[in-house]
Amino acid sequence: MNEQPIEERVKELMVERLFLKITPQEIETDAPIMEAYGVDSVSLFELVAGLEEEYDITFEDTDFSIESFRSVSSIADLVRAKIAATE
Repeated sequence: MNEQPIEERVKELMVERLFLKITPQEIETDAPIMEAYGVDSVSLFELVAGLEEEYDITFEDTDFSIESFRSVSSIADLVRAKIAATE
């Protein structure tokens, strides 16, 4: 498993998998990703696939809510909860 902070890795995955034309460092941790970076439901599934691969976790239908995927910070919190549930 990756040892870097989850927020940093989420930002990297956003740039890599969603082909954003910015650097991970330009992504604000608490910015609403749908409005600020044009992330939509289709690209969100690509991000989820990357997170599942990266952290060996699985997202269930019940995990998908606007609040859980509102920002890098909220996504990182969800990933931490999923990791804790598997330990």
